[in-house]
Amino acid sequence: MKKLFYSQKIAPYVFICPFVITVLLFWIAPICNGVLLSFQDVLKDEWVGFNNYSRLLTDKIFYKAVWNSFKYMVGTLVLLIPFPMLFATLLNNKLLKGTEFFKSVYFLPALTSVVVAGTIFRLMFGESASSLFNQVIGFFGLDPIKWLKGANTTYFALLLLACWRWTGVNILYFLAGLQNIPTELYEAASIDGATKWQQFKSISIPLLKPTTVYVLTISIYAGLSMFLESTMLFKGNNSPNNIGLTIVGYLYRQGVEKRAMGYACAVGMVLLIIVMVVNVIQLKLTGTFKEEDK
Repeated sequence: MKKLFYSQKIAPYVFICPFVITVLLFWIAPICNGVLLSFQDVLKDEWVGFNNYSRLLTDKIFYKAVWNSFKYMVGTLVLLIPFPMLFATLLNNKLLKGTEFFKSVYFLPALTSVVVAGTIFRLMFGESASSLFNQVIGFFGLDPIKWLKGANTTYFALLLLACWRWTGVNILYFLAGLQNIPTELYEAASIDGATKWQQFKSISIPLLKPTTVYVLTISIYAGLSMFLESTMLFKGNNSPNNIGLTIVGYLYRQGVEKRAMGYACAVGMVLLIIVMVVNVIQLKLTGTFKEEDK
């Protein structure tokens, strides 16, 4: 038995066992179970085939939830990749003092509970003239706005919450990537007369590609799976004309609120396919698959 545990052939399998078991129990098994439930009417305990999926094709609320999630995802990608990259470049400058302080300040929002943050933002975007953002626009002579009752203003509120919460995390990702770039490359470029912008464009951005692809991948997943932020902002899963409804929010509405578990599982399977397709497309566009083949 002792020889068995100390065997060089068996040891690698022993070490990967916890990971394999975790994936099987908490990823593969739930997905398989979800696929089976998506073909059933759980309340009636009967097999309905593709009825749940055909129902999705004519469900206007589902399409609106998909559109809201995609719009939110695109907004977060536009804001939460280039700006954190620029901020990380500034923090990586050795001439800047107090970088550790700024790192802590930027990362602090990520440690804040989404429940607390959503509640605070709901008060900030309140309808009364005394709410923070109505006071701000009131300073410019504008009338109070019902922020969380309009599609565009709600979108702005959700993006602002996302930027406040995740900018610091992405800064740390890019900062870690920048610190792995040899300083000799910047020194050589500086000697050749390259400006800081040229160094950033020709050295930092290309060598940050692995970090950028990683941040892009997790941002796509986070954008399409957003739920709690919207729920806390509207103090529930119901928003005016479903302007804050996301795919996960619609899944929750069907599965938990209406107890249509089979239909909710169909929504979940479609969400899984969408996330995988979008990520595969972006990995091909960024050339990640080609590099792995080489």
